[in-house]
This record gives sequence, structure tokens and C-alpha cells, in this order.
Amino acid sequence: MTTATHDRRPPADDTASPLRTTVRRTGGRCAALFLVATASTGLSLALPFTLGRALDLLLAHPGGSGAMRWVLWCAGLVLLLAVLDAVETVLGGTTTARATALLRYRLAGHLLAVGPRAGARFGSGELVARLIGNAAQAGTAPAAVSALLAAVAGPVGAVVALGLLDPWLAAVFLAGAPVLALLLRAFTLDSSRCVAGYQDAQGRIASGLAEAIGGARTIAACGTAGRETARVLRPLPELARAGRRMWHVQGRAAARAVALAPALQLGVVAVAGVLLVRDRLTVGEMLAASRYAVLAAGVGVLVGQLSGLVRARASARRLGQVLAEPVTPYGSRRLPAGRGRLELRGVTARRGGRTLLDGVDLVVPGGSTLAVVGRSGAGKSLLAALAGRLADPDEGTVLLDGVPLPELDHAELRRAVGCAFERPALLGETVADTIGFGVDQASPRRIRAGAAAAHADTFVRRLPDGYATPCRAAPLSGGERQRLGLARVLARDSRLLILDDALSSLDTVTEHHVVDALLHRSPVGTRVVVAHRISTAARADAVAWLDGGRVRAVGTHAQLWRERGYREVFADAGG
Repeated sequence: MTTATHDRRPPADDTASPLRTTVRRTGGRCAALFLVATASTGLSLALPFTLGRALDLLLAHPGGSGAMRWVLWCAGLVLLLAVLDAVETVLGGTTTARATALLRYRLAGHLLAVGPRAGARFGSGELVARLIGNAAQAGTAPAAVSALLAAVAGPVGAVVALGLLDPWLAAVFLAGAPVLALLLRAFTLDSSRCVAGYQDAQGRIASGLAEAIGGARTIAACGTAGRETARVLRPLPELARAGRRMWHVQGRAAARAVALAPALQLGVVAVAGVLLVRDRLTVGEMLAASRYAVLAAGVGVLVGQLSGLVRARASARRLGQVLAEPVTPYGSRRLPAGRGRLELRGVTARRGGRTLLDGVDLVVPGGSTLAVVGRSGAGKSLLAALAGRLADPDEGTVLLDGVPLPELDHAELRRAVGCAFERPALLGETVADTIGFGVDQASPRRIRAGAAAAHADTFVRRLPDGYATPCRAAPLSGGERQRLGLARVLARDSRLLILDDALSSLDTVTEHHVVDALLHRSPVGTRVVVAHRISTAARADAVAWLDGGRVRAVGTHAQLWRERGYREVFADAGG
């Protein structure tokens, strides 16, 4: 039977060009910013003409009412320019803030939809750097595009104004226009390469720092803080070189502009002087021509705008790499009535070019408890991840009550499967929020029942504010954190419960009580437990022994205990 699968991958244009999508979604603000910037450019172009006209009238009729009227026009234009500049600043800031928020919202949602695969590919530090730094830089693009279009209108309008004053003035300036165009093109290409290298080095530093923070206790215990500091900052020289290259490229472009612009301005003024002597221009028109020459040669403004846009594009490419990572697709099927029968058919999974699970066939009857044991690297955690669809196999199928997991509706799957991990993340503001995380409208009674089943109720009540204690302020041991993670899954009515080394930090007595609750007092249907202790394996209905990525044997603990290799698994694990 063919079942529709809902692929939650974003549209192609969203992944390929986050900038295009962001500009489209901030279109109203961008249009307003462009209009304001264009109006400001238009007033800047009108001001030289108005000043020239006022000067001519003052020279011809000192103190005349006509001259004073043009002077007032000049003052009005200056005031309007100041107002428009303030409006442009506010619009630019709000447009950038909204674009940055949209990019971060989309990137964060996409990362959570992709799941653990994103962290494995990019690294948590790199992802944080892209979410915070690159999204902020890319968010400047809509405002930068609007400002750049208006900035281009300034020189173009100035050249047109020179042509209206006298065609020779425009011709002199246009003689140097190809050189200006080549300068801007070279700057854009060189700057793009420098910015990409700079941002890559930044990402590597952020990734190394995140790893070091995660292993801070180990670093302190081993006394290797200096060595780790050097490791984290190893890309720093490359970052410095890329930064110097960026400044060199920008400085070189600015220097060329400074050398070329005055030559063009001087040429325009010289020709205007000749035309003035020949009575083809008035004194006021010569003043206007000199001002238009300055506006037409405003390469420095364009260099600044292009520099910002180049950095935004480079950042957007880094965001696009993350957004191109495909999200996990889900189907629309519902689970039939059942107790959580789990089946793996010919499951093969590869990671980093290595085959970690090879042709695994395994059936866990509904309502039973299966312990998964094996040496380190045997594929136990990967098998648990595949069973809970936190990862997908490269080959084969995983079924729950006869339905392939990819065909299940997302909400249906997550309601049916509960997972507990070795190092649970305490999500939520309070301890109660942590236990009820992922449960729709979790009642206090349900939260306390989950805590009691995980043997956590007693220590939670001893916390300063009990279940209302903020997680950040709760002094928790490793075992207490694990019990809160267990309480979270036991507070759910899951059909399948997967414990991936979720009992490793519990003492023997507490583990006995928790396992007893799982086996005898929990409403959960099927349980898959990654086990390292003999006591856990012995109390399971069956044990799956993994060896070298394959299921070497399935049976009760007593049956497998006759095998020397099985006993050595627990000896290696300290069991």
C-alpha cells in the first residue's frame, strides 16, 4: 500500500537563497526604505541646483525677494534631508531587526526538524555561530539592498544633471566611468573570498569553544587548560589573516577611489570654468556642477554599501548550507490497536563510512522488555535511536505494530514512543516543566506519578520550591538528573519506551526500584533498555546480544550466560 509522506523540507528557493526569501518577507519595509532613501537622494540632487539658482539671483539682485525665496527653498531642502535621514535610520534598523528575527526563527525551526543529524554534521558551536552571528549579518541584506539601489541613483542622477547643465560636463565625467566600474567589480570579487574565509575561521573557533565548555570538568581534572586554549584558538592566525585581507581589499578600493574621484571632479570643474569664461554657464551653475561632480564620484558610499552586502551574502550562504540539510519526512498513518510490537527487518546503518549495524533482524513482542547488551561500539545506542526514529537506517525497515515508522504521522509517532537518555536535557523553567515536557496539558497528578515511578518524588520535594524549583537553581547529581529524565518518559502513555543507558548513573538500590516500576507498575507497553549491568539484563524478558554490528544471539539472560563471550561483555563494562 502506498502511503503519502509529508516531507517537511523547506521550498527550494528558501534553502538556496535565504536572502531572497527574507527580502520577500520584508518587502513592505524594504519598499518604504527604498522610497525614503530615493527621496533623500532626489533632494540631495535638487540642492546643488537650488543653491546655484539662489547664488545667481543674489549676484544679480542683492536683497531681492526672488533670491530670498530660493534661499528659503535651500533651507527647507536641508531640513527635509535631515528628517528623511532620521526616518531612513529608523526604517533601516527595524528592517534589519525583523529580517534577522525571521532568519533565526527559520534556522532554529529547521535545525530542530532535522534533529541530531545537524549537530553531528556541523557541530554545536558552529551552529550557534551561524544562528547568532551569521544570521545577524545576513539580516542586514534587505536594508543594504534598498540603500544600495538608492546610492546608485545618486551618481546616476548627478551625471544626468551634469548633462543637463552642459553635455561636455557629463562627457568628461563618463570618460572615467569604466575605471570606476572595474574598481567596484574587483572589490566585490576580492571581498567575497576574504569574508568567506573569515567566517569559516570564526565558525571553527566557536565549535572548538563549545567542545571545550562541554568538557570543562575533564579539562580541569587533567590540567590541560592551556593546551585546550591553544586548540580552540588555533584558527586565530587564519582569522587574523582573513581580517587583514578584508581591510586591505577595502582600503585598496578606497585608495583607488580617492585617487580617481578628485581627478574626475577636477576635470569637471576645469571644463565648467572654461564654459563659465565663454558665458555658457553662470556662476551658480558652476557651483552646481562642482557639487554634482562630487555626488557623481561618490564611489566611497558605494564601496561601503557593497562591502556590507558582500558580508551579508557570505553569511547567507553559510545559513543556506544548514537549510539545505533535509529534514526528517513523516507520513500520515495512525497506529492500529496494539501493545507496541517492535520489529527491525534487515536494518543496516552506516556512520562516517563505517557499517555500525549490518542486516539486523529483531522482533520485540508487544508488552515485553528487551535488554540490549554488547561491547562498546557494538551499535547499541544506534539501534535505540533507530527504534525511536531519532535516526533512519540506510537499509531495511523499522516497524511499530506493523507500521513502518516513516509512514507514521509525526505527532502519532512521538506520542507512541518515549525516550530516556544517559544525559537528559532538563528543558523547561521548573522541575515540573521538565517532567511534563512534551506532554499536552500535563496535570500535577500525572507529573508526580511519573516522578514517583522514577523514584524522584522524594528528592524533588526536598528542593527549595519542590516541583516549582527552577531547573537552573536545582542542585542535582548525575543520578538525580537521570531520574528526572526517566520521570519525563514515565509521565507519558507511550506504547514503546526506549532507555538508552538511562540507568547508568543510578545506584544499585535506586536502579532496582526504577526497573521494578518499569516492569511491574508502569502502563508502558514495550521496553527496550540498553543495559550495562547484569541485574538489568537478568530482569528483562529477553536479551539481544550485539557483536560487531550484528545480533549474535537473542534469549533470556540465563540462556546467554552460558556463553563465555556474553559473560565477557559484562566484565568489560564493569558489571
